[in-house]
Amino acid sequence: MAEVGKVLPVGRSQARLHALQIETRTRVEFKDVTALIEEVIASSGAPSGVCHVFVPHTTAAVLVQENDDPALQRDLDQFLGQLAPREKEYHHNDGNCDSHLKAALIGCSKTLLFENGRLVLGRWQGVFFCEFDGPRRRELRVKIVPD
Repeated sequence: MAEVGKVLPVGRSQARLHALQIETRTRVEFKDVTALIEEVIASSGAPSGVCHVFVPHTTAAVLVQENDDPALQRDLDQFLGQLAPREKEYHHNDGNCDSHLKAALIGCSKTLLFENGRLVLGRWQGVFFCEFDGPRRRELRVKIVPD
């Protein structure tokens, strides 16, 4: 985990931006990054606040979804593949337009709450880095803003 290391004053508290390196191994991958984000929160020392998660890539996304059954990830891949099939002819014809469309549907950022040093998530929720054009080395930026 590499940190960007910028500290930005926000009122009396400080916001800190972190850059996490994510390695993907397949073209489409839903990687659970919940524990990585919680490590960043713990290292910040902030008991509560807001955590902004951002993917600075046009063929990747971030998703909050069930993290109990991996079959759901296969279903998501299949569903997105129906909406944006890889083999379709697109105007943006560099072989990965489907990846851009899937990332646009899911979105590049999420704002999450944390309390007592932990993400506020539902019982079955996790945070996923979504790769649609892998395998690649990617970055996930996490900004911690304490209350």
